[in-house]
Amino acid sequence: MSKLIITRWNGSVLTLLHSGKEAIQIQIESEENQSVLGNIYIGKVNKIVKNINAAFVDMGQGQMGYLKLGDNMVHFADGRPCGTKLRQGDEIIVQVERDAVKSKAPVLTGNLNITGRYFVLTSGKKQIGFSSKITDQAWKQKLKSQLEPVKGEDFGIIVRTNAHGASEEELQNELKDLMDTLEKLLKDARYRTCYSLLYSAAPSYLTGLRDSFKSTLEAVVTDEPDIYEAVKDYLVQNQPEDLNLLVYYEDPLLPLSKLYRIDKTLEEALGKRVWLKSGGYLVIEPTEALTVIDVNTGKYSGKKEMRDTIMKINLESAEEIGHQLRLRNLSGIIIIDFIDMDTEEDRNRLVTRLTDILSKDPVKTTVVEITKLNLVEVTRKKIRKPLYEQISQMP
Repeated sequence: MSKLIITRWNGSVLTLLHSGKEAIQIQIESEENQSVLGNIYIGKVNKIVKNINAAFVDMGQGQMGYLKLGDNMVHFADGRPCGTKLRQGDEIIVQVERDAVKSKAPVLTGNLNITGRYFVLTSGKKQIGFSSKITDQAWKQKLKSQLEPVKGEDFGIIVRTNAHGASEEELQNELKDLMDTLEKLLKDARYRTCYSLLYSAAPSYLTGLRDSFKSTLEAVVTDEPDIYEAVKDYLVQNQPEDLNLLVYYEDPLLPLSKLYRIDKTLEEALGKRVWLKSGGYLVIEPTEALTVIDVNTGKYSGKKEMRDTIMKINLESAEEIGHQLRLRNLSGIIIIDFIDMDTEEDRNRLVTRLTDILSKDPVKTTVVEITKLNLVEVTRKKIRKPLYEQISQMP
C-alpha cells in the first residue's frame, strides 16, 4: 500500500508517492512555470524540415514544438484532416506529447488523447486497445463487445489497467465524459484564434492521483488548504469512491516535509552513488544522450563463492535500478554495466529478473539486449522531465 503526499517545497508543488519506508516517485512542478504536457493548442506551422520529415509549430508565447510527420494524423483548426501535407502558416490542432528536455523542444502530436482513470480516448488510432497489464481475456472480450457499438469511426479507445474491476456504471460515465470533452474541443477549435489553449491537462498532483492503481493507495495527504480543496473537488467529480482517502494534515511541530524527510530523499535521489544493502553500490550518471549505470561490488564481504557473490549483487542491483529509474524519472536509453558473469545461464537469469522488475513500471520500460560488451541496454519512454531537471528549473 502507498500514500500520495502533496505539499509545497521551495515555491513548487511536490508530489511524493511513498510506500513502506521509501519514496517510489517524486514529481516537482513550479506554479509559475507549469508543465504543458498534455495541453492541446491551435498552433501555427513555423517551418517544415523535409530532410527529417518534421515541422516546428509555434504554440504562442514564444513556445515552439517539434512535430514528427508521417505517423501523425493532423487536423486543421477547422477540423479538416490534413494528413502530413503541411505548409508554413497552416493552423493545426496539436497536443504536447513530451515535455521539453534540456535543449530539446516539446514533442507534439496530431493524435489527440483525452485521458481518464479508466480509458484514453484517441483521435489517432481508431481501434480498441487494452493495457498490457490486463490479462483477463474473457473480461477483455466482453468489454470490447460493449465498446464496439459506442466507439464509432472518429476515435479509438485504450482501456487502462484501472478499468479492470471498475463497475459498468463507472466505465460508462467516464467514457461519456471523455467523448463529450473531445467533441466539444474539436467543435470549439473552429471558432478559436490561433495559439488558443483548447484543453488544459490537470496538474501533476491530480494526474498522479488519477493514474495510481486502484486498491494500492491507502491515503492522499496534504498540508496545503488550497490543494486539499482542489483534490477534494477532483475526487467528488471523478473518483467519489476515493474521497475517504483524502487527509488534511496539521501539525506545526512536524510538517509533512520533515515527516517524510523530503530534503534528505531529494538529496539521495540526485546523488551519483547509491549504496546497496550488501555493501555494493550503483553509480548513476545521466548525460544528454543517455544514462549510464555502473554496478560495483564495493564493501561486499560475503563468504560465498565468487559466482554466487556476483549474482547476488547483480540481482540486488536490478531491484534498485528499477526503483531508481522511477524515482529519478530517468528515460530514453539506459546502459547498465552489471558485474561481468561467466555463464550464459547467469546472464539469462539476470535479464529475466530485470525484465520482470521493469515490467511493473507504469512508464513503458523495455530490456532491449545484452551487447557484446556485456552491457544491458534498456529504454524507458520519455514523458516528463527527469527529476534533476525539474529541480534545476525551479524558480
